[in-house]
Amino acid sequence: MRLWEVWALCAGCMGLTAFGAWVAHLLLDNAGVVDIVWGANLALASLLGAALGPGWAPRRWVLAGLVCLTGGRLTWHIARRTLGHPEEGRYAALREQWGGNIRVKFLLFFLAQALLGSLLALPFLVMDANPTPSFRPPEWGAGLVFLAAWLLESLADSQLAAFKARPDSRGRTCRTGLWRFSRHPNYFFEWLQWLAYWIAACAAPWGWTTAFAPALMLHFLLNVTGVRLTEEQCLRSRGEDYARYQRETSAFVPWPPKAPKADVP
Repeated sequence: MRLWEVWALCAGCMGLTAFGAWVAHLLLDNAGVVDIVWGANLALASLLGAALGPGWAPRRWVLAGLVCLTGGRLTWHIARRTLGHPEEGRYAALREQWGGNIRVKFLLFFLAQALLGSLLALPFLVMDANPTPSFRPPEWGAGLVFLAAWLLESLADSQLAAFKARPDSRGRTCRTGLWRFSRHPNYFFEWLQWLAYWIAACAAPWGWTTAFAPALMLHFLLNVTGVRLTEEQCLRSRGEDYARYQRETSAFVPWPPKAPKADVP
């Protein structure tokens, strides 16, 4: 199949998956379901590209394996914290902000995420069309970056889960491990994986043109569904404890924390 045909098939399948998630969210009364299908949709796109792409087969299936590794981990992690639990505060806040016709608005939200996923999958499909019968240096480097970022994102999630399991964590902010150096290390290392995809895509003809994918992911993580909404909810639920964390800790890129300032009497 040609590249645009594979992309159209991926976009259609991701849209159907998003619609199914929207139906599930109606039954569960929990819009967090949309986060569960995010990683699953990316894994689906990588598998379709591996099966149907015209490029070198080992490259296609190694890429699919890496994307399924991160997509599967993310899906499992989010499903565990979403299913059987109350809806996250950020989605409850959206319900209040959006007012009427909330079901239609959430449907558009779910479908927009599927469209975003199909655009972000373009670096995968460009790599799947690369006919070069060997791995090139950018791909080896990207693989190392990807694996390091995947391991560190997994570590950040496990550190946060361990903190939340403590009986004294209610109303407090996690400042242990990677969370001491970044308020959102999980988002940072997730973005680093997208940067790795683009680095690998640069080994393919016209692969550099997919630079929009990590840039778009960075924008959404910082300004749309990631950091912004999460921080608004943390301030509502933790107040001054989180405000102090904001003053002392880097928002995104891991960095040594600032020395705490003494409170002004």
